[in-house]
Amino acid sequence: MSMRFSRLGALALFGLAASMPVTNIRALEGADSAAAGDKSIVSQAYKTPRAALLAGLQDFRSGAADSAIAALKYAAAGGEALAQWKLATIYAAGDGVPHDDVKAYEYFSQIIHGYDEDDPNWRDKSVVSNAFVAIGTYSLNGIADTKVRPDPARALDMFKYAATNFGDATAQYSLARMYLDGVGGDKDVRQGLRWLYLAADKGHVQAQALLGQMLFSGQEGLRPQRARALMWLTLAREAAMDAKKDQWIIDVYDKAMATASESERRVALSYLEDHLKRRN
Repeated sequence: MSMRFSRLGALALFGLAASMPVTNIRALEGADSAAAGDKSIVSQAYKTPRAALLAGLQDFRSGAADSAIAALKYAAAGGEALAQWKLATIYAAGDGVPHDDVKAYEYFSQIIHGYDEDDPNWRDKSVVSNAFVAIGTYSLNGIADTKVRPDPARALDMFKYAATNFGDATAQYSLARMYLDGVGGDKDVRQGLRWLYLAADKGHVQAQALLGQMLFSGQEGLRPQRARALMWLTLAREAAMDAKKDQWIIDVYDKAMATASESERRVALSYLEDHLKRRN
């Protein structure tokens, strides 16, 4: 089990993280459509960080990257967490700007430093949670040739905070991986499986696949639960969309199905039906 995650710039780990705040963005734009819809807001001096945020989001969606970045930077400097998150993801992906993980790291850090857990702004909950996961990932891997060095202990803290306080499935999966591999602290299979199950139950595809793989083969001293494993592997296989990134999921599923008995498949189907009913 390799603990090295892919480069954050590709946003592989932020598939969910990049999608979570989109709802917030659309809600923001819908709630303030009268202001955001007026193009004059782009040309005039920004009256508030909030106005700059709305202008920046609108410009970015329309393809005006330069004015969008300027507006978002103004909003970020004014403490708008959503602007800080948007800039972080833009630089992490190199979306309309040169790829720059250091700038992404700095904007994600601003979100964390600006978060007041005693008086949280729940409008920004998903943005803050995503920032903790991002900083955890950067801390785990480091950024080559920069001051951001690998710091597994800090990564563990970041993932644990997001997993515990926000119930973030990606954080739970990352935390599980660290416990299972003994990275950032002592190996703890029991804790690893606990967090892995929580992430899998939330629909985290990689968590479902890893949990299924472990249960099917009885890894880490587990008693094999092949039918239960097939349920998790089936859920992961159905959700696997990226043929390249998710090939390992497809391979594990195919191997398990090829060696499972007819009885195990029938029981797995029953488990799957119960799981889907509970989720609905």
